[in-house]
Amino acid sequence: MTTKTADTLIEIWLLDDDDIVRSTTAQWLRLSGYDVREFQDGQTLLEQFSAGLPCIIVSDIRMSPIDGLTLMHECLKLEKDLPILLITGHGDVDTAVNALRDGAFDFLEKPFNPNRLTQTVEKAIHLRKMQYQQANQSLYLGELHGLEQTIIGQDDQMIRVRHQIQTFAGMDTHVIVYGKTGCGKELVAKALHDCSPRSKQPFVAINCAAIPSDLFESELFGHEAGAFTGASKQRVGKLEHASGGTLFLDEIESMPLPMQIKLLRVLQENQLERIGSNNTIEIDLRVVAAAKNDLQTLEDFRQDLFFRLNVSQIHLPDLRHRGADIPLLFEHFGRLAAEERGGNFKPLSPIDHETLTLYGWPGNVRELRNVALRYALEPNTSVAKILAGYQAQDDVDTLSPLPLSVKVQEFERSLIESSIRLQKGNIQAVLGHLQLPRRTLNQKMQKYGLNRADYLE
Repeated sequence: MTTKTADTLIEIWLLDDDDIVRSTTAQWLRLSGYDVREFQDGQTLLEQFSAGLPCIIVSDIRMSPIDGLTLMHECLKLEKDLPILLITGHGDVDTAVNALRDGAFDFLEKPFNPNRLTQTVEKAIHLRKMQYQQANQSLYLGELHGLEQTIIGQDDQMIRVRHQIQTFAGMDTHVIVYGKTGCGKELVAKALHDCSPRSKQPFVAINCAAIPSDLFESELFGHEAGAFTGASKQRVGKLEHASGGTLFLDEIESMPLPMQIKLLRVLQENQLERIGSNNTIEIDLRVVAAAKNDLQTLEDFRQDLFFRLNVSQIHLPDLRHRGADIPLLFEHFGRLAAEERGGNFKPLSPIDHETLTLYGWPGNVRELRNVALRYALEPNTSVAKILAGYQAQDDVDTLSPLPLSVKVQEFERSLIESSIRLQKGNIQAVLGHLQLPRRTLNQKMQKYGLNRADYLE
C-alpha cells in the first residue's frame, strides 16, 4: 500500500454470481466513471487479492460455494481495513448489520437505488485513498533524514524552503525569514545555522518584542560593572556572545528605533562597545532576522538596516496553504507525543481528516502541534472537539472558524459518545437511548472512530 498515493486510481472489484445483476451493476458503475473488475465467484477473487491492492470490494452475500460473509472475513484477514460493501436481500439485513460490526464498510439492500450505490462506492473509494495517504505519511516520517527531519513537508513550497536553506547556509550572508506567527521561523533560522560552517559556534535567539525598551541596549551590548544602577558585575551581551556564530532576531520589526541605529553600526563595523566601556570589541556575526511583514514597507523600520540585512530572503507559507502537509505534520507531532508515553498514535477517522483540511489554522504549525498533542494524549477525543475547545477559550485569534458541517458532525459525535459512555458500551441500551436503527449507529460509530470496547467497564 505504501507505494500508492491519494491520486491512485481505485478499482471496484464487483462479485455476484448472477450474471445479469453483475453485468447491469458493472455497467452503471462504469457509466458513472469507475473502473470495474467483475468476478463470478469468490474463489477467483480470493486468488487474485492481496493486501494493499488499489481496490474496494462490492459483493453479494448469498453465493456458493463461498458466500459474501466468508469472502469478507478472508479478505479482512489479509487487510483489516479494506473497504467492503455488501449487497443483501431483505432476509439478510440482520446478517449484514452484524457484518458492519465485523468490519464491513456498509451494505445495500436489494433492490437498491443506483445513485445510492454510487454515493456509497464514492465514500469507500475516498476512505481507500485516505488509507494510502496515511500509509505514505507513515513511510515518509519513518525515512526522514538530514534537513527533512527538521523542516518536515512534502509540499512544493517546503521543498523550495529546504533548497534555500541548503543554498544560503554556505553563503555566510545575512538572511531575512518572513512568515506569520507559528510558521517555524526560528526552526528555519536554526537550520541555517546548523547547516553552515558556523554550526559549532553559538546560536543565540532574541525575541525583540519580548525585551523592554529600557533593557534592550544592555541585553544586546552587555555592560561593565557599575555602568548603571544595578549593574553590579560585568555582563556579556547577546551580540558578543553570538560572535562566530549566528544571531537570530525574531520579530525584528519590534526593535526600538535607537537600537536599530546601534545595530546597523555594529553590522557595518563588526565591532561594539559594552555599556560603560570605551574598549572596542571585534565581533563576527551572521544575522538571521525574522518578521511577519515586509520590512521595507514599515514606517518604523530603518531602510538602511533593511538593506544591510536583506541579502537573502526565505518566505514561509501559511499552514493552510500547504495542503497534504497538514495531516502529515499532525501525525508527526501526534506520534512523538504517543511514543513519549509508550503508546501508539491512533489513526485519524474520516471526519477528523476532513476537519484538519477544512480548518484554517490561524496559529499555523504551532497551533497544529498543540492540537496533535492533545489528540495523542486524550483518549476518545476528536480534532473538531479539541479545536472547538480552543475557540471557546479564545486561546487563538481565530481567523478561520470551524465550518458549520464540522460543528454539526462534532455535535452528533459528542451525543453518540456520551450515550455509549453512559450505557457503558451496551449497544442495545444506546440504540434505545438515541432511538437509532442498529445499522445507522454502526455507520456513525465507524465514521467518528468510536469503538465500543473503549467504554466497557
